[in-house]
Amino acid sequence: MHIKPYSIFPLVILYSGFTLATEQCLVPISPLDKKNLAEKGEIVVKANSVSMTQDKLADFDGDVEIASPKAHISAQNARIDKVARKLTASGDIRFRDKQILVESEDLLLDLDSNKMEMNQTGYRMLRFQGRGAADKIMLNQQQGVALEDVSFTTCPEGGEDWQIKASSIELKPGDIWGTVKHARFYVKDIPVLYLPYFSFPVTNQRQSGLLLPEINSSDTFGVSYAQPIYWNIAPNYDATITPRVMTDRGFQLQNEFRYLTEQHTGAIHLEYMAEDRDTEENDSRYFYRLTHFGQLSQEWSINAEWNHLSDDNYIADLDSDFYNRADTHLFKTVSLNYDTQQLDVNASFRDFKVIGDHPSTYRALPEIKLDYQAWQGEYLNLDVHSELTLFDNAETDLPKAARFHIAPKLSLPWRTPWAEFLAETSVLHTSYRQKNTEGTTLDKDVNRTLGQVRLYGTMAFEREINWFGDSATQTLEPKAQYLYTSYKNQDNIGLYDTTRLLNDFEGLFRGQEFTGLDRISDKNQLTLGATTRILNSKGQDKLKFSLGQIFYLDDSRILEAERQDSNRSAIATELDWNLSSRWIASLEAQVSSQNERVERSSVSLEYRQSSNNLVQVGHRFVRDLPGVEINQAGITASWSFAKNWLWVGRYYRDLDLNRTTESYTGFQYDSCCWSLQFVWERHLTNRFDALGNQSLDEYDSGISLKFEFKGMGQRRNRKSLLEDGLYGYQQPYVIGQ
Repeated sequence: MHIKPYSIFPLVILYSGFTLATEQCLVPISPLDKKNLAEKGEIVVKANSVSMTQDKLADFDGDVEIASPKAHISAQNARIDKVARKLTASGDIRFRDKQILVESEDLLLDLDSNKMEMNQTGYRMLRFQGRGAADKIMLNQQQGVALEDVSFTTCPEGGEDWQIKASSIELKPGDIWGTVKHARFYVKDIPVLYLPYFSFPVTNQRQSGLLLPEINSSDTFGVSYAQPIYWNIAPNYDATITPRVMTDRGFQLQNEFRYLTEQHTGAIHLEYMAEDRDTEENDSRYFYRLTHFGQLSQEWSINAEWNHLSDDNYIADLDSDFYNRADTHLFKTVSLNYDTQQLDVNASFRDFKVIGDHPSTYRALPEIKLDYQAWQGEYLNLDVHSELTLFDNAETDLPKAARFHIAPKLSLPWRTPWAEFLAETSVLHTSYRQKNTEGTTLDKDVNRTLGQVRLYGTMAFEREINWFGDSATQTLEPKAQYLYTSYKNQDNIGLYDTTRLLNDFEGLFRGQEFTGLDRISDKNQLTLGATTRILNSKGQDKLKFSLGQIFYLDDSRILEAERQDSNRSAIATELDWNLSSRWIASLEAQVSSQNERVERSSVSLEYRQSSNNLVQVGHRFVRDLPGVEINQAGITASWSFAKNWLWVGRYYRDLDLNRTTESYTGFQYDSCCWSLQFVWERHLTNRFDALGNQSLDEYDSGISLKFEFKGMGQRRNRKSLLEDGLYGYQQPYVIGQ
């Protein structure tokens, strides 16, 4: 097993005086055809004409081809001296083996030692990207390839934005490193660095060395310089050690260790700062993360994700590759899974690190879920879902509980290409053993048994229509669901993993009002909805529109239920429309049936000329989440304004508070042999005070610079400009073009 390889870059260069490179890239060269090689121990020569001198000299003229077991040479003229055991060639020489392609005007080959020399050459490397010129190239089976007074670049001819000039480059047989002596690094024609000696990888195998650095700045940490150092420990183990220096805070060390075996893979990430100069007590700060996946057997597997940090402001102050400033919980989970065709078992431990002054979250230590398909017949199915959970909390005075739940379900499915019908009946039994219930309305022992009936049906109709002058097909897909759940008072049960769910169109037919099992509301309701689509002649969606609503036949007696004074839910609607080949509109909304006010909405309009050229405007609104109204609008744009140049801009604003939440702009230059990203951004810091209260008025701004010489090294986790930032670009639902 091998971990994915990285390229290694041995130099650290930053320079801003670049000009545009040509778009012509190095075209890959096909492997050397074995038909052009000779049998072992032979040298085969072909030419238009041949002349012999006393069986000692052989002269070949016109379209000369010389084949050995390992290389092929073409030239205009060649001579073989049998006495001196030498071969010379001249005129449009082209030498090629498994490592290198060389063009030259003369060639000398010692037939006994297989040592070859060529002068005034141009060359292409075949095992990795690279080309250049050399005054002399020497090839030897024992010593490898040596180039004197040589230049090297990964840029195409005529577009040498950067190149290395050196007195010599050596590539030895079987060695994974090449060596360079007296190297001068040029950007265009300007020398920017001299190194008396360095080495570089000549294969795509992972090699220890320096990765490209990252430089950025921020109001929270000043100027930051991070230099990753890659350590190739073994074929299935590696590590990246990244010293990071911040002018306002000090020194931080970031480490990542990865492992891979036949059955397991994972990574350990650790960040540590011994003293933060920007804190009152010069506090030490840290973050660690463990991820693991293991396939123990065909049926058994294990997963783990464990995160922790030293303080609430770690992400806001120092950034993170895994979380952003809006996150309030860090996951701590370990799960063991058993999966067969009839039985699924999941045993997990769930914990959270809470960031800031948020309600303490219950830990599941452990949670065991079992799904068993007891009977799968042609018309009748019997499934059993059960789970056992122990809920604990870091707050010692809060209630704790053990919960057991079992739900056998008998279902009758009927499906055809044009319709679907499903009838289900379930018994939902839950038992609780609760602690710390003194002074509350909770009971220590609770048994709750509910019955549930669900009837669901949908059909699909279609007709041929004319859609803006083109033939198309329109579908109508009505849906109906009746759901009945019996009632039992649940005020004596604590809320351990229960929150209210948001109802989009699909959520109307979910049949659940809450996550978890602590609240199962009584229901006697009918849900009606419909979806219509417009399909072009190729069967691709051009438009999709859905509308639905729940009608409550009885009032719910569960206090936490969303409905109390209405016999109807909010109307849920969704629209995705390809207005043209370049315009896409998307809408999702829930409108109250009582006062006809919009409760939640998300709308976007996107113009997409190509994958890089797009403009998207959007607005999202939530009236109560919970107790907070969200009313934000934003625009994201990406445009290639010149050859190889890309600009990305993003601006989001809170319309209620009349303030900017994020401003972001970045430029990217991307050619065949190098790339550059420059980003400026300003956003809310979301920092917490000593009491855990989050500040909503402080801003952080900064710039970052990312540079890459292609073919010489690259960062592993490189986000595009569209994905970067607090509000990364999200493509709307894409339907057929």
